[in-house]
Amino acid sequence: MPEMPEVETVRRTLVDKITGCRITNVEIKLPRLIKWPSADEFKAIITDRTIASLGRNGKYLLLHLDNGIIVVIHLRMTGRLYYVSGDEINDKFTRIVFALDNGDKLLYSDSRTLGTLYAMQVNELWRISGLFSLGPEPLSPEFTLEYLRSIINKSKGKIKAILLNQKYIGGLGNIYVDECLAIAGINPERTANSLNEEEIEKLHSAINKVIADGIEHGGTTFRDYRDGTGKSGTHQHHLIVYGRKGQPCIRCSTPIEKKEVAGRGTHFCPVCQK
Repeated sequence: MPEMPEVETVRRTLVDKITGCRITNVEIKLPRLIKWPSADEFKAIITDRTIASLGRNGKYLLLHLDNGIIVVIHLRMTGRLYYVSGDEINDKFTRIVFALDNGDKLLYSDSRTLGTLYAMQVNELWRISGLFSLGPEPLSPEFTLEYLRSIINKSKGKIKAILLNQKYIGGLGNIYVDECLAIAGINPERTANSLNEEEIEKLHSAINKVIADGIEHGGTTFRDYRDGTGKSGTHQHHLIVYGRKGQPCIRCSTPIEKKEVAGRGTHFCPVCQK
């Protein structure tokens, strides 16, 4: 699933291409991906409207239109949003085509069709529970050491589960949670409120680092993820535990292990993360 670095990379690679463009037509090939309003209403309220800006909140992309409507796109597992020139559509998984007034197109592609799209006014965003309840993002002014400490000290669940909870921290997903726990030297099965002050400080720094690095490297591509121009990310070449089961830890050479924690496949070093 695209996480915050991937979605932010999509935003950055699209913003200059689509801002100021007018949507001249919308072809909806799979109406069930439109969750609000109906597919016909969705098309009607965004056609002939200009894209004023492209934002992001957590893992959600936000296309702000000149009539106050916000098109919310949640890529989920295999969703892709990318720009193509002219009639260049060679993707069999294309589900929605946004035709632009410059003759180019913005495509939404999704092989597993788990993504969701919405079109609504800002005062209607509460209808999207996952977006409305997002916690502070890494790298944001709100994501302070004090904030992370307050969450951890009152939580009796496993630290991995706490970090994956979007209500606590917006945008973190499985890949980056494994990485930040590895950098901080914390076992993913530790009870959150068992962490001491030094560990919390290391974790806060690690969370910001892995997100910043992920964005710098254009995201992590294993299979489906591409940016807004169709390019793969390179952060997969910099991961220290995720996807490295059986390979030596870069610190102590112990083989990386994988087990299920908080319902997710979890990679960690059994020595560095006792």
